[in-house]
Amino acid sequence: MVESIARVRHIRVTPQKARRVIELIRGKQAHEALAILKFAPQAASEPVYKLVASAIANARVKADGTNSFLDERDLYVSRVFVDEGTTLKRFQPRAQGRAFRINKRTSHITVVLATPEEAEVAATSKKASK
Repeated sequence: MVESIARVRHIRVTPQKARRVIELIRGKQAHEALAILKFAPQAASEPVYKLVASAIANARVKADGTNSFLDERDLYVSRVFVDEGTTLKRFQPRAQGRAFRINKRTSHITVVLATPEEAEVAATSKKASK
């Protein structure tokens, strides 16, 4: 019955490349997601790995704070999404005095881990509100 959130902001990876990585772990168990990310060849998999590990640690701290039992094997990735962050605009000189703009994009990545009981409670409250 624990839901934990971990966010990283202004990470120097493009949102399009980060979305390719998070699609690998959406809906998976947390430890399975860590195993997938550890061996994924994409560069964005390293910060997402650290983010999922941080979300697991946040769940552990949250459970300890409420004196409730937490089995980390029950945690799964309930929501994960990537938003576009600020874009750093740089210029590269080109021929005949022209300038070529280079956009260095950043991302905001959010991972939400939950236990299955938490997902059932959220689903029933969503149905009740409709």
